[in-house]
Amino acid sequence: MTVVLSLVAAALYGLSDFVGGVASRRTSVWPVGFLACVGGTLGAVVIALTEHGDPTRADLTFGLLAGLGSGTGTAFLYRGLAAGRMGVVAPVSAVGAVVIPLFFGVLSGERPEVIGWVGIVVALPGIWFVSREETEAPAAHRDTDSGLLDGILAGVGFGVLFAALGQVPDTAGYWPLVAAQSASVAALVVAAIAFGGNPLPRVRGDYWGLVPGILATLAVLFFVLATHHGLLSIAAVITSLYPAFTVVLAVGLLRERIHRTQGLGLALCAASVVFVSFA
Repeated sequence: MTVVLSLVAAALYGLSDFVGGVASRRTSVWPVGFLACVGGTLGAVVIALTEHGDPTRADLTFGLLAGLGSGTGTAFLYRGLAAGRMGVVAPVSAVGAVVIPLFFGVLSGERPEVIGWVGIVVALPGIWFVSREETEAPAAHRDTDSGLLDGILAGVGFGVLFAALGQVPDTAGYWPLVAAQSASVAALVVAAIAFGGNPLPRVRGDYWGLVPGILATLAVLFFVLATHHGLLSIAAVITSLYPAFTVVLAVGLLRERIHRTQGLGLALCAASVVFVSFA
């Protein structure tokens, strides 16, 4: 069940990144990112109202910490998606998204079975290979145009999101998720101002940002459910395979070319799911 729920979360995250990336390219990064966080908050409130819970102060604090990571991650992700390649920015962001919660999961005493560790070890190079650019271009050009740095910073933010939400028990309900999404709005606004951007929507196309926000909230919901059924380390690894879905959509709909190394990365990601499912 942990694997299934995490795969659903990964698919929703992949679709969210794709829609957000397309919207950011066609309009403006900051309004789309802002509305994505707003849409995520609205979706979280609806989910919280349908499920009774008794969150403690610590649960809400973890939610706020998760929101700071989510908002910061979204800011750098959308900035990278707008200027770089989806097939690079999304996978690189997933590296931090898997390593940070994996580290915290192990520190908290989680010990996946051997075959689960095999899946984890296979996933890391898989995500990295998917993110690799072709080597013909000069290194400086690749780092600037592909959005590599934005992907790394986004990964740190999403890693904090996953690690913090993984500490919230199922008895808390989903109000910590509301706290997370609300804090993400504030974090993104601060990031936009810091980079000289304007997060307020100005044209009709900006409102497409609500769609990836709602999709991301559903993804977070399935991730949280996955952690309730199994280990944080396993749920984080499977959920962080979302770049595979983004890459497939970018190849199929935007005609971005997938080269040999990325193909190997996708194969390793698929193998990781198989190994972890037997853990």
